[in-house]
Amino acid sequence: MHLKKMIEDFGARGKKRVNESGKIERKRGLWRWIAVSALLAVIVLVVVADAMLHRAGPILKGRVVETLSTRFKSRVELDKFQVSVLSGLEVSGDGLRIYPPDDVVAAGATKPLISLGHFSFHVPLHGLFLKPTHVGTVHVKGMSINIPPRQMRQQAQGPNRKLGKIKIVVDEIVVDDSRLVIGTNKPNKDPKDFELKQIVMHNVGQNDPWKYDATLVNAVPKGNIHAVGTFGPWNTESPGDSAVTGHYTFDHADLNTIKGISGMLSSVGDFKGQLNRIEVEGTTETPDFAIDTANHPMPLHTAYHAIVDGTSGDTYLQPVEAKLGGSEFSCSGAIVNVKGKGHIIDLDVNVPNGQIQDFLTLAVKTEPAVMTGQVSIKARLHIRPGKESVSKKLGLQGAFTLQRIHFTNPEVEDKVDMLSLRAQGDPKAAKPGAADVHSQMKGMFVMGDRRLRFSNLLYTLPGGTVQLSGVYSLDGREFDFTGKVRTEAKLSQMVATKWKSWLLKPVDPFFSKNGAGTEVPIKITGTKGAPKFGLNFGHKDKKSSNP
Repeated sequence: MHLKKMIEDFGARGKKRVNESGKIERKRGLWRWIAVSALLAVIVLVVVADAMLHRAGPILKGRVVETLSTRFKSRVELDKFQVSVLSGLEVSGDGLRIYPPDDVVAAGATKPLISLGHFSFHVPLHGLFLKPTHVGTVHVKGMSINIPPRQMRQQAQGPNRKLGKIKIVVDEIVVDDSRLVIGTNKPNKDPKDFELKQIVMHNVGQNDPWKYDATLVNAVPKGNIHAVGTFGPWNTESPGDSAVTGHYTFDHADLNTIKGISGMLSSVGDFKGQLNRIEVEGTTETPDFAIDTANHPMPLHTAYHAIVDGTSGDTYLQPVEAKLGGSEFSCSGAIVNVKGKGHIIDLDVNVPNGQIQDFLTLAVKTEPAVMTGQVSIKARLHIRPGKESVSKKLGLQGAFTLQRIHFTNPEVEDKVDMLSLRAQGDPKAAKPGAADVHSQMKGMFVMGDRRLRFSNLLYTLPGGTVQLSGVYSLDGREFDFTGKVRTEAKLSQMVATKWKSWLLKPVDPFFSKNGAGTEVPIKITGTKGAPKFGLNFGHKDKKSSNP
């Protein structure tokens, strides 16, 4: 019995071991199949990934070209395209050119609309398998944008280019060293040219404005302009009509880069419009503005509204409100682009109630200013193009009125005061230190070649008038006027001693003319700092002898 039981137990245990061994074998077989399947899957993925990575260049190049061609509805060319897979997908390219739409090319626009010297961006490996491919930042160096003239748009549109899909989206574009050129079809105009040191564009979408942060290089006056705002959306049919807005700051602009003037300018403002027509409103501050005829720094503030016509390169000032020292004035007009020469500046200037000493200090070397007083001026300012000093190119023509004139040279003021007393018939009071008289002046003037020429100059003071014409130089070295003095008093009444008065009475009738007690020709020569007054009978005789 015991032996039988032992045999049965042994058989049961063997059977159990066999059953357990079978289960283990089955589990091992299942895991082997799972491992083999996983390995096969990995191999397949590696093979596919390897194939994709080997084709990453052509794939990404195709996506770049198709996206740009679709976005700009035009032909795209790319000279060099490289992809590195060492750390994700590092992409770079050279010689990218985006041409204008076909109908614009047919109208004569041969230059690329946009050209890039070099660009680069990074894409994660999985980005290769996604459509559209997402790119964080694109870095660009050497970009040029050439906006063709609007007139190159053909009236009759040609057949539409077959477009693809947007296969790449970009969050940000960083561009170094770029240029924007707005073309013109006017033969006497240069294209409008903007140099950009750096521009960063955000949210680069297809239908929304792009936010930008840009630094522009301003050649004249030299300095960097920082601007932030929005651009777009890009108008494919007429790029020049693409919208632009922004706020700018222009600090430490060196006016010495404009020959003939000096100072350090700063400006802030806002602009809006389209590339073809931008409206700007801003202010400028120049605490040390000077011109080379005097080199006397003066504070100059302006507030302006301007329209920049991108189609012609002309700028229209509408208007400029300015303050020089303590004198307020306004001007309006145009800065006209002249092909190959620069610009012509034509402005209408209005000084309603300024201080003559401010303008004399700015323009005339003599210190202090020869006179003080209240001045009103209406004039036309013209600055011709060229490389000469501004003071040599500047022309000014108009009329002025001066009131409450006071000469800063005491000797000159004394002579004027004594002249007034003698003209009134009070020669005994005509002594140095006499009370200042209130005089006024008005006339016409023409300024050019660093000289001021006056005509119909009428100087009025109590007891008489002085009519003059002549010229003086802005350097103060030339002062040459001729004219006549008319007084209420007769010649004999303008001398203090009785015997001189008695001697002059017989000649009174010869000098009493045209309702004046006395009329005599005079001349004023010398310099602005020390003018010399005298009679000019020779000029009178010469004039009367002319036929």
